[in-house]
Amino acid sequence: MEQMKGTTIIAVRKDGKCAVAGDGQVTMGQATIMKNSAKKVHRIYNNEVVIGFAGSVADAFSLRERFETKLEEYSGSLKRAAVSLAQDWRSDKVMRQLEALLIVANKDDLLILSGTGEVIEPDNGIAAIGSGGNYAYAAAKALSENTELPADEIAKKALLIASQICVYTNDNIVCEIV
Repeated sequence: MEQMKGTTIIAVRKDGKCAVAGDGQVTMGQATIMKNSAKKVHRIYNNEVVIGFAGSVADAFSLRERFETKLEEYSGSLKRAAVSLAQDWRSDKVMRQLEALLIVANKDDLLILSGTGEVIEPDNGIAAIGSGGNYAYAAAKALSENTELPADEIAKKALLIASQICVYTNDNIVCEIV
């Protein structure tokens, strides 16, 4: 079976708020759009944390469940939960096979969790993952530095720009703010 792919997730932190936005496209192979309205951005942990995922859907849901368990274990501490998940991800043979990336954010922190067990806190308050991530990142950086738009508008516009460039990204945008 061909691997399903196609996602762009962007997170922008500005003026005390963090917006996480994702598109809705799921692509199989190089030429088939399987779904236009997938929801890849979710609120978890009593609506205090927003996550967005890119990669294999099944793997991403598995990571989401594990991350939620870690949040419970560490009483909602995003950084401690992320580091603990990353340690498990690196050391567990089954988890190492998971093909997904996560962006996680709460009112204080914004992190990228990678399949290699990395926990990355972006320097400039912008994080992007997925096939159109680089396009969305560049657009968000330019908008953030050159406009007065709030975080959610920057995230949405950056994703819209990415959807006009990346064939694996569409303009069916879901955005959550913390």
